[in-house]
Amino acid sequence: MNIVKTLGLLMLVFLPLMSINAVAEEKQNALAATSETSKKLSLDVLLQEVKQGRSRDKQRNKQREAAFLKAKADRQKLIDAANAKIAFLEAKSEILESTFNDNEVLVKEKKALRDERLGSLKELFGHLTGAAGDMRSHLTMSITSAEFDDRKPFLDGLIKKMNAGVDLPSIQEIEAFWYELHREMTESGRVSKFMTTVGTEENREVIRVGTFNLISEGEYLGFDSDTARVYALPRQPTGYVDGVEAVQQGGGVFALGIDPTGPAGGGLLKALINTPTWFERWHQGKFVGYVISVVGCIGLLIALWRFLGLANVAVSIKRQLADSNANANNALGRILKVAEDHPELDTDGLDLKLDEAILKERPAIEVGLPVLKIIAMVAPLLGLLGTVTGMIIVFQAITVYGAGDPKAMAGGISSALVTTVLGLIVAIPMLLLHTLLLGKARNILHILEEQSAGIVAARTGR
Repeated sequence: MNIVKTLGLLMLVFLPLMSINAVAEEKQNALAATSETSKKLSLDVLLQEVKQGRSRDKQRNKQREAAFLKAKADRQKLIDAANAKIAFLEAKSEILESTFNDNEVLVKEKKALRDERLGSLKELFGHLTGAAGDMRSHLTMSITSAEFDDRKPFLDGLIKKMNAGVDLPSIQEIEAFWYELHREMTESGRVSKFMTTVGTEENREVIRVGTFNLISEGEYLGFDSDTARVYALPRQPTGYVDGVEAVQQGGGVFALGIDPTGPAGGGLLKALINTPTWFERWHQGKFVGYVISVVGCIGLLIALWRFLGLANVAVSIKRQLADSNANANNALGRILKVAEDHPELDTDGLDLKLDEAILKERPAIEVGLPVLKIIAMVAPLLGLLGTVTGMIIVFQAITVYGAGDPKAMAGGISSALVTTVLGLIVAIPMLLLHTLLLGKARNILHILEEQSAGIVAARTGR
């Protein structure tokens, strides 16, 4: 009975497992059949798509080939048109070249005929062209162009016509050129008054003195040859402006500075206004120049002080010589006082006492003189110092910028030498003043020594 129950339980366990295995096998078979069918379907679709793609590519290639053929035909048409144009232009070039050669031969024949008919006039026109060129360059720089500004366009047109070699100058143009030449010669010796623009000021009265100067309102004016404009000078030449205003007012004969280089551009007037004044040159010395100037002023003050002091000492000594009583308010009186205060001394002792008194007076008499001597020696050395430092700066500038501008280099060297000039200007008067004051001091000391010797001699004779 137990065996039967056991078998029944086993059957209950294995039957569901068998049914589950059967179901799984059926599902696997179904999946395999489905994948086989789908694989067969996908290959058919792929084959169909390949066929369709080849058909589309074939159709596209045919379209591209047709487009390439059409483009080739268009390019060929353009090439043919270009070749035709080239041939046309070559033919036209040959025709033009032939025409040019014919015209060149004709021009040579016409020129030869013109030269033959001109004869000696050809040489005249050559001289006229050269004279017109020289006249134009002269009038460009001449200050008369400030008053007569209609000449240069006429000369430009005349020269252009003469150089072209096509037209000949007319009699009227030749006469006009002669008139301008004659007017320039006449105006070079005249004093003329006219109205023109000066800088930014319009309608200003200007006086032209020949071809030398332009003046207005008490000052000299400049003339710019490039723009034919009159301008006010940045500053006036020193010492030449006294008669300018008087000349403009008129009514007499006045002295006036004339620039002899006026017809050549007024170089002398420009050089005069560019020349620095003494005050500007002093500033070119810069720091060393200022130090030299201060030292010189100190030396002058010391010299003036000592000159007044020695003059006072000399006057007091002169008064003491006229007075028999010793006065202690002067050097000689103090020495005489020493002799009066020591009547008991012998000549040797008195001589020593008097020498001692003179030695006490000497510093007060010679005070300040060594300073003048030192200034006279130091001032040139300071000037040399300023020159050396200035030359160093100049050569450094030449190293950086080169020596292409001699004016700039000469200006730097000139500025460097200013300190040397200042040093000598201070040293020479200081040396003379020191010599003069030293002579005065020695004369005073000589008087004191002379009176001292006289006192000793007088006591020795007793």
